[in-house]
Amino acid sequence: MMQDYLISMFIDDELNLDNKIEFVETVHQDRKFKDETVDFLRQEKVIRTEVVDKLPFVKVQLKEKTGFPLRRPMAIFASGLAAALVLFFFTQSPKQQLSTAHRFVIYQPGVEQVEITGSFTDWRALPMDRAGSSDYWEVTIDVPAGEHRFSYILEGDQRLADPTILTREKDDFGGENSILEVNLQT
Repeated sequence: MMQDYLISMFIDDELNLDNKIEFVETVHQDRKFKDETVDFLRQEKVIRTEVVDKLPFVKVQLKEKTGFPLRRPMAIFASGLAAALVLFFFTQSPKQQLSTAHRFVIYQPGVEQVEITGSFTDWRALPMDRAGSSDYWEVTIDVPAGEHRFSYILEGDQRLADPTILTREKDDFGGENSILEVNLQT
């Protein structure tokens, strides 16, 4: 299950350099993983080919328009003004993104390893700590404001949505992600 996710991240070019090294080493060592990766790449090739093959050919003919003599200079002025406004707004110093510490807790008896992964970790798996000698696992992470998807990973490969969060969506691998909305009071 986690390998499928890693393959998808590779295909979508969403891996950082450390993840790419891990991916290449895994492909080199695990023939089944290599075969699955090649199968997924072939599927992706078919999917992308279908989209490109179905684009219609459009022939465009430009016609010279005549009209009011100031139309072209006014259009140039308006374009320049629009470009200046865009530059003004995009060159302003970015506002610091606010985040808050969020504690994630899950009850999972009989497991030895629990991790969390989500949009707020760039989908990297982060280890969770056992709470004392109990069967609760916890981690506190700074999460920025907004809507985030996440799931827990049990024993390194079994994905599980948060049972305490009812808002979920299907992921690309037949599982579910929990959806967490973080609102910050300013």
